Amino acid sequence: MKEDFNLDYKASVVNSGNQVRLKNVFRRAQNGEKLSLGFIGGSITQGCLATRPEYCYAYRVYEWWCKTFPNVEFNYINAGIGATDSQFGCARVYSDLLKWKPDFVIIEFSVNDLDNSHFMETYEGLVRKVYYHENRPAVLLVHNVYYEDGSNAQKVHAQIGKYYELPCISMQNSIYAEIQTGRLKKQDITQDGLHPNDYGHKMVASVITNYLQSVLTDIDILEPEPKFSYKKPFTLNAYENSVRYQNDSIQPVLKCFTPDVELQEAITDIFKKGWKATEKGASVFFEVEGNCIGIQYRKTMKLPAPVAELILDGDEAHPFRLDANFDETWGDKMVLETVLEHGENKKHTVEIRLTETHKEDKLPFYLVSVIASNGKEQ
Repeated sequence: MKEDFNLDYKASVVNSGNQVRLKNVFRRAQNGEKLSLGFIGGSITQGCLATRPEYCYAYRVYEWWCKTFPNVEFNYINAGIGATDSQFGCARVYSDLLKWKPDFVIIEFSVNDLDNSHFMETYEGLVRKVYYHENRPAVLLVHNVYYEDGSNAQKVHAQIGKYYELPCISMQNSIYAEIQTGRLKKQDITQDGLHPNDYGHKMVASVITNYLQSVLTDIDILEPEPKFSYKKPFTLNAYENSVRYQNDSIQPVLKCFTPDVELQEAITDIFKKGWKATEKGASVFFEVEGNCIGIQYRKTMKLPAPVAELILDGDEAHPFRLDANFDETWGDKMVLETVLEHGENKKHTVEIRLTETHKEDKLPFYLVSVIASNGKEQ
């Protein structure tokens, strides 16, 4: 394995995008302004399998900014949460990232989202929420990849990038392409076929920073910025206006469910501010408004675990099953279950009842949140 492995960096650029915002951030850095750099995505952005937080690709990109502009004070915001997708990203991006008013943002969800129309829509909602934020950050879309088979959601995500004239940088077209040729061994950069090791994170960062350097080199080439207006959405865009309800923002009707009042230490401390129950027949009842509704709950590998059902708008004949038993061994997962998509935009009732418990249950049923999305066209 060579530390100076040569990648086809040009091939990584799926879309060069309009570079005016990015060049404006570079100019502000050249002038010594204090800047904030934000990253939102899944476990790769969080830094899973990097031996130290400083070895993940996001931190390495932050270091590139620091080394390139040594007289600038940069604020580093890593809003990566493992095993989460852009649907959840829409609901949390303000509280986890945008409230800090970042000047440059990388969005990375192409291995967490699936390659379908649902995730094209949720991804667009997230991109719009970041791009149209009052701080008007420079946005870079990063498409990571499953190194096991080359799969990701790049096909649908890149369509959103091109529509909004945003740069899109692909690991499928660069790092994975080298694995396909045999010039790079998969085991050199990842131990599980997905998450980069330290060297893999370094390679991912190099693909990103090579693009940044190319834009910086051409900073004097002027181009007009697209007129700042709310562009008509590419999809139905039902997820841009998503609201997440937890026990600090809504008071549902509880029967044998109790709020979890333990302090949340960090955004990755995901099983906090929800509701929990252990007794069969326990229930929780919400009223939320929107045309899309998602439910977040815990699936645990500590078996057996409780099972619940969800009744939407009183429809007892068609309950949704919420099974907390998880058949994986890597850890507990916060599942986001969509129970209504493109429905009537109105107040809906959501009732969750425990239907199956066991004496041997290791953990209670844990309801993390309800997410309602109001799909009003911008």
